[in-house]
Amino acid sequence: MTDSEDPHAVNSLRAGYADPSAGRVRWEPIHSLWNGAMLAAALILGPPTFSPAAFAAFLLTTGAGLLLGHSVGFHRRLIHGSFDCPLWLERTLVWFGTAVGMSGPFWMIRTHDLRDWAQRQPHCHDYLAHRRPMIVDAWWQIHCRLDLDRPPSFDLGRIGRDPFYRFLERTWMLQQVPIALALFWLGGWSFVAWGVCARVAASVTGHWFVGHLAHRRGPQSWLVDGAGVQAHDVPWAAIPTMGEAWHNNHHAFPGSAKIGLYPGQADWGWLFIRLLERLGLAWNIRTPETLAARKALTAVRPPERHKLLSRLYGRGGAQAKLGR
Repeated sequence: MTDSEDPHAVNSLRAGYADPSAGRVRWEPIHSLWNGAMLAAALILGPPTFSPAAFAAFLLTTGAGLLLGHSVGFHRRLIHGSFDCPLWLERTLVWFGTAVGMSGPFWMIRTHDLRDWAQRQPHCHDYLAHRRPMIVDAWWQIHCRLDLDRPPSFDLGRIGRDPFYRFLERTWMLQQVPIALALFWLGGWSFVAWGVCARVAASVTGHWFVGHLAHRRGPQSWLVDGAGVQAHDVPWAAIPTMGEAWHNNHHAFPGSAKIGLYPGQADWGWLFIRLLERLGLAWNIRTPETLAARKALTAVRPPERHKLLSRLYGRGGAQAKLGR
């Protein structure tokens, strides 16, 4: 992210005359077959190969991928640029994000930014809003894509020109091979079944499930004025998502490296970024207090919850207003 870019905006997307409301949902064979194969392998191979050690490998590899890669590497660094770090560290974190097994970095950025932009508009397609019943939304999000009649274009800037990220985009499925070899060496096929197949299946399915809930129901602290889709928090998922489940906070301050804004809101991604800062490996860390003003916010929680609101007013920052 450059100094001229808006930390609250979707900076890779060029809207032009794009329309987020009209389009058709189509089966997407590459991701569908991949996701289906990982889930089938987990269900078939997981039970007969279960052991405490294999389950521990599942927990460790899943946690490492979601924390280092999906939350910090992909979301907070690559997509939102909420902190700066050395390029070697960024690339390492992005590799962890690719190793989660959802897709490559370019696909992840475009998918995220399309949905983010669309939800800020007054109207968008049900696919982008998670409006359909759970079983339909699961099929759509895990096995299909949306072809808009008037899609936006994307400019990934220096990320799109980076040779390492281009390599990861081409080989994202193959990144499971070195992980599988290492796990096989450590614990045999049970480690592979749980550390690759079950991990990928749980990450893909969990990502959809929390995303579905985060746009349907749950606590809210903020409303984004003019947005056709509002976000909700999913408190029970705060730890497994490494803080990403405080999604209402994220919609309010998308450029913030800190997503768990209030006492009791666990945010392991933020704690890891603070650790990097202490080690001299992260700087220019953005939080709601340091972000540029954002006018289109209404606070909807009780006033005592909004010490953040008073701090923002005090510094002349975000022109949030207190609602219901």
